[in-house]
Amino acid sequence: QLVESGGGLAQAGGSLRLSCVASGRPIGGYTMAWFRQADGKERELVASITGGGTANYAGAVGGRFTAARDNNKNSLYLQMNNLNSDDTANYYCAAGAVTSILPTSSPRRYGYWGQGTQVTVSS
Repeated sequence: QLVESGGGLAQAGGSLRLSCVASGRPIGGYTMAWFRQADGKERELVASITGGGTANYAGAVGGRFTAARDNNKNSLYLQMNNLNSDDTANYYCAAGAVTSILPTSSPRRYGYWGQGTQVTVSS
């Protein structure tokens, strides 16, 4: 089970920090990721992070968002800075296979999902 928290309302230029806590199995054996889905749009990758902590980011958030994981705490984090209205979406934590023919950007790679936390950025 994955449970996200930390979403809410932020002003443009502001910051939020999302957290995701896993229970039931250790996350160390999974590639973890943050996805987001805005109203009327497809779910898109925000950042993926390997078991060793190497993160890759979508172009739209690079330089503003930082993903991190703490395997000892079975947790995943997303620090979001310099938010803008395009960041408004429901943000999901996901766990998926370390190796796969599917790219890390594909939601189908991930078998475990949280319920999502809403982030709304006001301009």
